[in-house]
Amino acid sequence: MASSGSEGNLSIIVERNPSASKLAELGIKSWPKWGCPPGQFPLKFDAEETCYLLKGKVKAYTKGSSDYVEFGAGDLVTIPKGLSCTWDVSIAVDKHYTFDCSSSSSSSSSC
Repeated sequence: MASSGSEGNLSIIVERNPSASKLAELGIKSWPKWGCPPGQFPLKFDAEETCYLLKGKVKAYTKGSSDYVEFGAGDLVTIPKGLSCTWDVSIAVDKHYTFDCSSSSSSSSSC
């Protein structure tokens, strides 16, 4: 999906309205929940995060760029390890999330 493997081209992947069967297969409902109010939040991802937004609307601006990715309720979002960005939250977020600390499927819960 990414056009380049270089570390300077980390990109957020958004899957709009994934199927209920895919969400069940991923075990979304067993993932921890997190939420935040509207505002701007600078974030650095030390591990790949996959999240499913139950509510909210976000524009994620990559650090040092005016480019952004927009996502919201019903979207399954994958954020690559090493990405620094600012979340501009216009509608309060409520999401399920999980971290992939390694390339193996049996990663520990603490990164």
